[in-house]
Amino acid sequence: MSGIFSKIIAGEIPSYKIAEDENYFAFLDINPLSKGHALVVPKKEIDYIFDLDEECYNGLFSFARKVSKAIENTVDCIRIGMVIYGLDVAHAHIHLIPLTGNNDIDFNKKRVKLTEIEFAELAKTIGHEFLEIK
Repeated sequence: MSGIFSKIIAGEIPSYKIAEDENYFAFLDINPLSKGHALVVPKKEIDYIFDLDEECYNGLFSFARKVSKAIENTVDCIRIGMVIYGLDVAHAHIHLIPLTGNNDIDFNKKRVKLTEIEFAELAKTIGHEFLEIK
C-alpha cells in the first residue's frame, strides 16, 4: 500500500509541487513552520533515510540543495534550515525551512497560514527559480 508521499508523487493527492525529476520530488508543506517550508523526497518509497542506497541518498541531498537555493532566492529569509525528522511519515524526506531567527525550527509552534492562492503562487515562483539554478 502506498504512503501519502507516494500518492502525492503519483498525483493521487494534490500538492503544491516545486520541482521533480526522474528520482526526486519537492513540494510545499501544507502546514508550514514558515513561508516556503518544503519537503524533498525520493520517489522510491523507503521509510528511513539512512536505508537509502548511496546513489539515492547523495542524489536526494543534491536535489534538496538546488531546491533550498530556489527557496532562498524567493522567500525573505536569512538562510534555509534542514531537518530530517523521520517519524511523522514512513517515507524518507527532508524538511527545508526558511529561517529568520534561532527559534524558527520548532515543530510545536503555531504554523503559518497561507491561502490556496498563496501556496500555488509560491510553489510556481520557487519552481521557476529552481529551473534557473545550475
